Amino acid sequence: MTTPPSPRDALFDPEEPAGHALPVCDHYAGTEALMRKSLALQAELGPIFDITLDGEDGAPVGGEIEHAHLIAEMVMSEANRHGRVGARVVPLSHPKFDEMLDLLVGRAGSRLAYMMVPKPRGLADVQRAARALDEAMSRAGAARALPMHSLIETHGALAEVAVIAAHPRVESLSFGLMDFVSAHRGAIPFTAMGAKGQFAHPLVLRAKLEIAAACHAHAKTPSHCVVTEFKDQKVLQAAAERACRELGYTRMWSIHPAQIRTIVDAFSPSAAEIDQAIEIISAAQAAHWAPIGHDDRLHDRASYRYFWQVIERAHRTDPVHGLPAELRLAWFPHQEAPAA
Repeated sequence: MTTPPSPRDALFDPEEPAGHALPVCDHYAGTEALMRKSLALQAELGPIFDITLDGEDGAPVGGEIEHAHLIAEMVMSEANRHGRVGARVVPLSHPKFDEMLDLLVGRAGSRLAYMMVPKPRGLADVQRAARALDEAMSRAGAARALPMHSLIETHGALAEVAVIAAHPRVESLSFGLMDFVSAHRGAIPFTAMGAKGQFAHPLVLRAKLEIAAACHAHAKTPSHCVVTEFKDQKVLQAAAERACRELGYTRMWSIHPAQIRTIVDAFSPSAAEIDQAIEIISAAQAAHWAPIGHDDRLHDRASYRYFWQVIERAHRTDPVHGLPAELRLAWFPHQEAPAA
């Protein structure tokens, strides 16, 4: 008996890039205490969020290499249970960039999930960073290509965001709100760094939309910027929902452990959305992907692709309870859910 193809195999052209199913939250930790706390939380909740150990803003000035040793130790420790820990290095213009990259890759390249490169001034910097990363991996004897993430926070990078997103070594692009606002030399007010202002100022909003559009055009993950009001969960939830539902972001930064769950929840489909997607995909699969009617509306392969992506997002944000057990086993047989 022939096993029917999975919905993804049936609905998507194998030549079409599938995109990267990254966790919807990218949590940044800079000090040793916060690194350990973040790793313990990830061990408890499962790989529903990534952890980026920060070697740029998290490192003391002059102590970047010592801080890189700490990051490598954390990545290689037993506390990294799920393999979803990356690192942010200093910018390419920093005199310690090459040394830090070699140290992190040499000591922890086998377990790093990705490398975040900040402040590229354009495509040339991204190309240089990718070469440096690949050369460091080669020197370390690593056989794989370590995914590269980058921050769009300079005028030059935003001007070339489409070709940066197209670079084959780039997995995700993040918007660097604080540096982007500062780069305008006071022309954008400080209020645009806040949770409300960043969705209102035209220059900031334009940057966010261009980054998201470029990422989706090349099947890369757009990651939304920080909300600095980390104690106000209502403000954070509103910002996360706007980033996800209005601006097309599929990932968002967290800068405090209390932000993680709120971001994951905001980027998760609602129960009603999941139920609708299950009904439509189940009926479509039974019809061998021919057009169907559902709630007096016609659906075909175009809408099936959308609803299958809703199901994938539900499974990614809650692999234990996001889908009924029988559907999880049928549709994601090779993805074992962590224990509840």
